[in-house]
Amino acid sequence: MNISASLLRQAGRIGSRQLRQKENWSSIFAKCPACRQISRSAHQAQRSQPGDDPNFMSIVDNPPVLVRAGRKKHGPGLIILALIPITAFALGTWQVQRLDWKSKLIAKFEDRLVRDPLPLPPQIDPNAIKDFDYRRIYAEGHFRHDQEMLIGPRLHDGNDGYLVITPLEREGRGTTVLVNRGWISKKFKKQKDRPDGLPHGELIVEGLLREPWKKNMFTPDNSPQTNEFYFPDVEQMAKLTGSQAVWIEETMEPDLLKSWDREARGVPIGRPAEVNLKNNHTQYIFTWYALAAATSVMLWMVVKKPPADIARRVRQNKEWS
Repeated sequence: MNISASLLRQAGRIGSRQLRQKENWSSIFAKCPACRQISRSAHQAQRSQPGDDPNFMSIVDNPPVLVRAGRKKHGPGLIILALIPITAFALGTWQVQRLDWKSKLIAKFEDRLVRDPLPLPPQIDPNAIKDFDYRRIYAEGHFRHDQEMLIGPRLHDGNDGYLVITPLEREGRGTTVLVNRGWISKKFKKQKDRPDGLPHGELIVEGLLREPWKKNMFTPDNSPQTNEFYFPDVEQMAKLTGSQAVWIEETMEPDLLKSWDREARGVPIGRPAEVNLKNNHTQYIFTWYALAAATSVMLWMVVKKPPADIARRVRQNKEWS
């Protein structure tokens, strides 16, 4: 009996000692982070791992595919940008052809100007005038000032005025032609204010035989009823005056003092005997080709430049277990 009680007391003391030791170890593990990690790893090791499953597929069995995120997508804007240099290059090439055509045309007209003036025949075929455009001629007759027409407004050295169109009546029936005598100031619109500009009697007119003018879409129509003319409609003016549809531009030697004197007295200032066709095609060629080169560089930069948010990411082929 005494032995049993002694054994029970001894077992109780051992149990109490083990309990106190367990509490001490728990207190130590609670205070030490490394010990807590060791304890947690030990518990996890006792659990089942995915690799224990025979159907498990790892990243080695199913490797990822590296793809690029933020891939560029080009829309209609890129197509429009690509059309700009193509169109500009085509227009530049067209201007090269226009330059060649205009240079040859000016050379042909200048060749006609250096030739001696021809006497204007009594009857002129309107269809043949284009072959004699810018040809120097002379004609004898007298002006019909009663049938005078003013085209305007027209500017000359920054001053407003009119072009004086007067029929030249020659000997013979149906030989009258229209003569553009030149420019006068606006203040001399009425004939009574410019008696020096109304020559009478027989005279000789020297000028250039020109093709009829072409009206642009911005010029208003002439109004013969009110004697208002905005552009030289040769056929219309010929019908009004009973003249041939022949347009002659009176010429004069370029002389500044003489021009000032004529302007002050209301005498029409004739044009110089020279070709006044504009030839700006060289500038157009440079402009179009420069635009084609600049937009080509812009197109290359847009196509080759990577997007700002480019990145790489992993795309899974299958759902990993």
